[in-house]
This record gives sequence, structure tokens and C-alpha cells, in this order.
Amino acid sequence: MPQQSALRKIIPIKPVLDQEGKVYPRSISGLFARWRWVFVWLTQIVFYGLCWLPWHGRQAILLDIDKRKFYFFDLVLWPQDTIYLVLLMVLSALALFLFTAVAGRLWCGYSCPQTVYTEIFMWFEKVIEGERPQRIKLDAAPWTLHKLKIKTAKHAAWILFSFWTGFTFVGYFTPIRVLAQDIFSCHRRPGRLSGLASTPWLPMAMPVSCASRCAARSALTHAFSLSCLIPTR
Repeated sequence: MPQQSALRKIIPIKPVLDQEGKVYPRSISGLFARWRWVFVWLTQIVFYGLCWLPWHGRQAILLDIDKRKFYFFDLVLWPQDTIYLVLLMVLSALALFLFTAVAGRLWCGYSCPQTVYTEIFMWFEKVIEGERPQRIKLDAAPWTLHKLKIKTAKHAAWILFSFWTGFTFVGYFTPIRVLAQDIFSCHRRPGRLSGLASTPWLPMAMPVSCASRCAARSALTHAFSLSCLIPTR
């Protein structure tokens, strides 16, 4: 037995991925990839469109913290109705656990904001910089005016999309039409919640860095979840 153990071939374990290198996920296609994009469109249509939906002279969904009223279509919740929101969150968490146990990563793989926004940011990158081989070639090339234009265009698209996302998010806490008027007129409206409506640029600027870092840091996890990770070297 000792001799047999000594004759056994030992295969060294080598890292598949260069930990210092950049991850370049390739584009994939298939049934699950198409379903992921279906949920990307569905979630973003709801998120970006619901705050603009009028309902009896106001927004259909408005979490007016300044007036201590939460509007959900015809339902109006006051501070003493917080128990209903707690029950709703508890039911949502239990539903998430149930669906995950029964059908797997339905939420994490298709509707989670990290998954959705990673997909969107990677789409911007693919459209502007090209497919995986083109991105690798571009990053390896020396800095030229052409490379600077492409990188600037990509980050400008990311920043504009992040500002629009931040603007929409703030629009659920203050009337979004009023917020748009205040922003385009550079008007500071008194009497509103100072952290949201009167200074909208700060919460709008936060997603610029947060969303960009989310897309960059979650690229590795996203690539593994798609089973499409290819080493750069």
C-alpha cells in the first residue's frame, strides 16, 4: 500500500483565474439568458414607469415621508399602519425562501437588483466596447484618442443611466414631476424633505458610484452564475 500510494500521480491544483487580472465575461445565448432579459425589461418598466403613473391627481405609488403618508393606488397608509408594511415585508421574505427552496435561484438569478443592473451595465459595455475579444484587445492597447473616446463614452453612459436611476428612486419619495421641475429650474423648494426634494442632486449622485462599483464587483459572481467565465490568460 505505501508503494502504491507513492506511485499515484499527484495533480497540482492551479488557480483557474488570475486573481489580479480583469474578468471579461463573454456573451451567451439560450433559454435562461432570454428569460433573464425578460425579467430585466419587466422590472425596469415597473421601476421607471410606476412613479410616473397618475392616480386621482397624484402618483400611484408615493412614499411621502414628509407628510407621513404612503400612497399605494387607492390605499393610504398612515404611521399607525406600519404594522401592515411589516407584515408585507415578512410575507415577501417567506415567499423568497419558499421559491428559492422549491425552484432555486429565481430571485437572485433573474430579478435581484444586482443581477439586473449588472446585466444592464454589461450590455452598455458590450455595445460600446464590443465583445470579449475586442474588450481584451482594447484594454491591452496603449492609450490613444480612439481608446479615450470609447472609455469616455462607456463611463458617460453609465453615469447618465445612474443619474436617471437615482432620479427615479428619489421620485418615489417626493412627487417626481415636482422634482423634475426643481432640477431643471435649479430651484430649491422650501418646506420639503431636505434630504430628498430640496437637495435632489446628492441622492441622485450616489448611484453613480454605487451602481458602477456594483457592476464591476459583481461581474465575477455574475459570470460564474452564467457559467460563462473564461480566464483572461
